[in-house]
Amino acid sequence: MKAYRLFEPGQAGLRCVDEQIPQPGAGEVLVRLAAASINYRDLGVLAGFYPNKPGVIPFSDGAGTVEAVGAGVRGFAAGDAVVGCFYADWQAGPATAANHAASLGCEHDGVLAEHICLPATALVHKPASLDFAEAATLPCAALTAWSALFTEGNVRPGQHVLVQGTGGVALFALQFACMAGAEVTVISGSDEKLERARSLGARHLINYRSTPDWAARALEITGGHGVDLVVELGGADTLAQSMRCVAVGGHISVIGVLSGLEAKISVPDMLFRHIRLCGITVGHREDFIAMNRAIDQHGIQPVIDTRFGFDEAPLAYEALPRGLHFGKLVIEA
Repeated sequence: MKAYRLFEPGQAGLRCVDEQIPQPGAGEVLVRLAAASINYRDLGVLAGFYPNKPGVIPFSDGAGTVEAVGAGVRGFAAGDAVVGCFYADWQAGPATAANHAASLGCEHDGVLAEHICLPATALVHKPASLDFAEAATLPCAALTAWSALFTEGNVRPGQHVLVQGTGGVALFALQFACMAGAEVTVISGSDEKLERARSLGARHLINYRSTPDWAARALEITGGHGVDLVVELGGADTLAQSMRCVAVGGHISVIGVLSGLEAKISVPDMLFRHIRLCGITVGHREDFIAMNRAIDQHGIQPVIDTRFGFDEAPLAYEALPRGLHFGKLVIEA
């Protein structure tokens, strides 16, 4: 089989190698991968910013078909269509030091290969309504959005959600928030992307280039009340404005660091306005299963910008940081 391995930081350290197809041990499942998707985290692994093991197979997000199961495996059989979990050990409940310490594509081998062996606990069944490429977008981006909105944010119908950007997590957050009956404002630097967000259900659009003080505009849109939840993806350059436009008692789900790793915040604002800041690192398997049910029931369609062939995987690493995409970049086997 072919597999990509990262032997040293940088694009030159990413090599496609020929290996024997692994065989599942006790509790493991052999999956033939049909598709994988790239996340910004994968750029950090490529750059050497994460504690990945030498020679790791990158990418956390993939979907495929079960070819064989090891001893003791229940719930999966050859022929099943499955999706991998970002965290192999986080089955349910709150995050702990143990259950989300190791992820695919970093501490464990990931999915950028023709075959992978995973613990059965690191798999869920694919939503029946999605093809493999669409399903491959779910483990990180979709589950992060789900956790931000529902598990931690407790979004309810009639509330107002502000989403930053039009990447993978952002578009899933937009779609899930609309599914829940929330009103959504999307900010982006592209009018074209904003109009596409409107077609997915965004009610209010703010171009942060033409409206640098987008927090003031968000407050105006909400009649001064503020938004109930912010899906915070920007980091250093956006967190201060997120805190200005969130409602008293509102929630900021902190997910991304696209504009930098450190941000100054107003402690009095946080205290006196009862702002809740919550860091989100994807989510657990139980939520993944619930999210997949919702995707099937509500007809949620992941947005894919580009589909690359397996041999073109390095091109996805080049395309993602350019920021020209709308939705996800997928590699198909």
